Amino acid sequence: MNVALWIASGLLAAMFFMAGLGKALRPAAALQEQMRWVTPERLAAVRVLAWLEVLGAVGVILPWATGVAPVLTPIAAVGLAVTQVGAIPLHLRLGEGKSVPVNVVLLALAVFVAVGRFAAL
Repeated sequence: MNVALWIASGLLAAMFFMAGLGKALRPAAALQEQMRWVTPERLAAVRVLAWLEVLGAVGVILPWATGVAPVLTPIAAVGLAVTQVGAIPLHLRLGEGKSVPVNVVLLALAVFVAVGRFAAL
């Protein structure tokens, strides 16, 4: 079970780290071309969300791996799950249904890590 949790954590960390850095560091114009829900009014919120995704990616790995405040790992996984709970209806509302399966997989991985790591505390 521990191996499966590490694999799920690694996948979550990789996906959210890359996605978060992409949204955090990419110029606003490039973000708006790629994601139509990004508007000038929402740019600050998008940047905050992006850095929270990066922190969540670090949080699902580092605390558990180091043994320093390991309770932060399942809390980070819950946070990443919440981002997917918000992303799924957004993609559906924008007619981007093709993105939803990826969101569902990320949600399932995040819930698996959260439950597994909380149970191991």
